[in-house]
Amino acid sequence: MDAGTQVPVLETARLRLRAHRPDDHAACTALWADPEVVRHIGGRPFTAEETWRRMLASRGLWSMLGFGYWAVEEKAGGRYVGDVGFGDFRREIEPSLAGMLECGWVLSPQVHGRGYASEAVAAATAWADAHLPGMRAVCLIEEGNAASIRVAGKAGFREWRRTTYHGGAALIFAH
Repeated sequence: MDAGTQVPVLETARLRLRAHRPDDHAACTALWADPEVVRHIGGRPFTAEETWRRMLASRGLWSMLGFGYWAVEEKAGGRYVGDVGFGDFRREIEPSLAGMLECGWVLSPQVHGRGYASEAVAAATAWADAHLPGMRAVCLIEEGNAASIRVAGKAGFREWRRTTYHGGAALIFAH
């Protein structure tokens, strides 16, 4: 996919994956400020300013790399419930993930247990398989994050390497 590409809209039975919009900011800020949400993603809640920058980066990934993050909304009612997608974050980690599609997801605790994460990740990975066939998809998950490990497994990711990231034990899964 060429850089500068518009964010494609993906639909599943219950979800719509679409570009982030400015009117997502309040819901996105509430999501990223929730200690339960960030417990395995750095452990520190995000401010409204940091969340806005994250939203801008989500859109910027698409412009620079031709892939990125989608906002996830419920088709019934259009409520924003999280983010899913891919990045190439040039992390200082061994093994290097440079040039790979690093898959990530985060969903509101209000929708945990409904299978939304698995549904959204399946849609995102299917899109990547169709549009970026030569790129390897991976995900970096904190060792104790059992829920995300289950989602990764359902999406066809398998443990590839064990590593440390920012001083904590982490697992890298490959698709």
